[in-house]
Amino acid sequence: MADIWKVITDSYSGYANYLWDEITHPSWHNYFYWLIGVSLFFFILEIANPWRKDQPVFRKDFWLDMFYMFFNFFLFSLIVYNAASNIVVEFFNDALASIGITNVVAFEVMSWPVWAHLLLGFIVRDFVQWWTHRLLHRVPWLWEFHKVHHSVEQMGFAAHLRYHWMETVVYRTIEYIPLALIGIGLRDFFIIHIFTLAVGHFNHSNIRWNIGFLKYIFNNPQMHIWHHAYDIPEEHRYGVNFGISLSLWDYLFGTAYIPFEGRNIRLGFKGVEKFPKRFFGQVTHGFRMKRHKHQTKQKSIPAISQETK
Repeated sequence: MADIWKVITDSYSGYANYLWDEITHPSWHNYFYWLIGVSLFFFILEIANPWRKDQPVFRKDFWLDMFYMFFNFFLFSLIVYNAASNIVVEFFNDALASIGITNVVAFEVMSWPVWAHLLLGFIVRDFVQWWTHRLLHRVPWLWEFHKVHHSVEQMGFAAHLRYHWMETVVYRTIEYIPLALIGIGLRDFFIIHIFTLAVGHFNHSNIRWNIGFLKYIFNNPQMHIWHHAYDIPEEHRYGVNFGISLSLWDYLFGTAYIPFEGRNIRLGFKGVEKFPKRFFGQVTHGFRMKRHKHQTKQKSIPAISQETK
């Protein structure tokens, strides 16, 4: 018990010191200012050349999404996640040690060229996250948490980070072992994380950017808008376009769906009108609300086409 309490107190004090240092000491290795910089970049692009020109610059729920950005990446870790995750890691390592396993690294990728282990770490993490994302849509109780992200009704870059804090728990739990097996270091994880942050902002932003054949590899606003569509195709009742950074998985596994340019399609899900509009109501949703039937049948829309008209 004393050891657990030490892990908790060390986690709180360590993360609080880290967060304060992030804010007070800007540097190239400072995630706090990378988040601000990447966000400003896409905000300026949205102002300069918006895809939906009639959408306000400060769209519906813009400030709510901005708060989510800092809550999910910093405040949640300070309040709960960092201490809880450290306890889980301690238990996990102790359990492995009890059966004689002291190192779970299966591939010594850090001896590879930098580009190689960065690429492998990125692909493995994105693949795991793609399947996790599908679980969030397929499992009813997980879908209740994921509804927070799909409650966005006007799309913009900051919508990327509007999600329920339970998603952090789910994603990090599932991706922990695969990343541990390949021994990805903190420096690599930081670089991968910044890159995926930028791609995620891009996917959700109110811009149109023709990326040519790369649309079959990387997710993009014209593809991801259909993931948030209110009306979903009958044959994909649990959703489409699950790609986090890479669209590749959707094309490989048959979940890619771009029937036409979806600039002005309705966003959300059946029942979004009654979904909580305030932060506290959203972050407690899934615990206190009665479970709803997952993804009832909705109005079908045109058959699958991999090309944008």
